[in-house]
Amino acid sequence: MLEQRITTVDLSAEMDFAARLAREAATIVNTFYVGSSEVRYKSGDEPVTEADRSANQHIIARIRARYPEDGLLSEESKDDLSRLNKERVWIVDPMDGTKEFIARNGEFSVMIGLAIGGRPALGVVMQPTSDLLYVGAVGQGAYLYEHNERVALSVSDCIEPANMVMVSSRSHRQQIVDRIRATLHITRERVSGSVGLKVGLITRQLSDLYIHPSPGCKEWDLCAPQALLEAAGGRMTDCWGNPLRYNKRDVRAHNGLVASNGVIHDEIIAVVARICEEAGYNQDDGFW
Repeated sequence: MLEQRITTVDLSAEMDFAARLAREAATIVNTFYVGSSEVRYKSGDEPVTEADRSANQHIIARIRARYPEDGLLSEESKDDLSRLNKERVWIVDPMDGTKEFIARNGEFSVMIGLAIGGRPALGVVMQPTSDLLYVGAVGQGAYLYEHNERVALSVSDCIEPANMVMVSSRSHRQQIVDRIRATLHITRERVSGSVGLKVGLITRQLSDLYIHPSPGCKEWDLCAPQALLEAAGGRMTDCWGNPLRYNKRDVRAHNGLVASNGVIHDEIIAVVARICEEAGYNQDDGFW
């Protein structure tokens, strides 16, 4: 019932707002990209730059001014948990792919998502260096804006795993992914940074599948990409096929994720889950 309600709510105003906001944030990020940006580390090997912080400040201020009753969750802002009482929550990653930003390879993005009732409803992904802007709302379509042209997005209809193109992480290569790829007889692969950009490739039929059997992703990594993917006709679940929920107290995706064109998603999940369990993981404990 909740998903039906989401698909019938007109989010046109929110889509336009989020798209403009992503462009504004991208402009901020680009000023640091062509110049210099101080790098600090939040914990372990998680870097954060001046570009992250500056884009975050702008995005958060604009959302609070436009939608003061909505909740907010951002990677670069302190989470006071007040969002847990909200039906609508904006979930933001001001720069997904900070390592790629530091490496100056262009594979990073601004991501702004809106979850309603714990489900992804709207997603915007902006790649600052290429001026690619992905915009989608579940039940209302997905679009790519490039050089002032708008193109409708839809996933491929590929049904044979051996014919699929898998997109993999540039910074987080995992042996278990290689096992899954070999089992599915997938021989073609693309490499990209940023979850949003990987999903963008699926919506443009340049890839068909992304598998991340790891607890590394958090809600701000997934909300906008999932909404975009579903708006284009694809699917995203955890590695055991369970739906991803948003606006939780614990924002980590302990069971990883599988994003696909949706055509044989369940069949792919069967392989992914089996190999994960053979490696000693299970859906109750996840990839801790």
